[in-house]
Amino acid sequence: MRDIRVVGDPVLRTPAEPVADFDRDLRRMIDEMFDIMYAARGVGLAGPQIGVSKRLFVYDCSSRKGHMINPELVVDDDTEVLDEEGCLSVPDRETRAPIYARTPRAAGVTVRGLDRLGRPIRIRARGMLARCFQHETDHLDGRLYVDRLARDAARKVLLQAP
Repeated sequence: MRDIRVVGDPVLRTPAEPVADFDRDLRRMIDEMFDIMYAARGVGLAGPQIGVSKRLFVYDCSSRKGHMINPELVVDDDTEVLDEEGCLSVPDRETRAPIYARTPRAAGVTVRGLDRLGRPIRIRARGMLARCFQHETDHLDGRLYVDRLARDAARKVLLQAP
């Protein structure tokens, strides 16, 4: 299984490329991403987090499980919601567990993309699922959740990371 890349790895700060080939390799990659996510006890995992600079993510959050390829995220409720958020790519240096911080996110989003066969998907999300989609889409754009924190809060998180 591939390792999860951690803060400091350039792949996490590089915008991912669109997926063009909907083939057996892509389907295997998605299955592997679920295995990695579950092994790490995460609720979402984006391609760049395992060193694959492609626009795809998997999720199992708020009783919804799936994947999204080449997602386009639209905020449809920009009410700011502060809630605890962590990331498998921002682990504590000693415990290796994700470091959590109250992170602002939009209350509601709609994500459009494609499934593993290239068929269109559209999901309207609120609550934790909306947070998950925003978090994973940020990864595809080369952003981490710490980028959304106030400077002092981000510094505190990053001082605990490797």
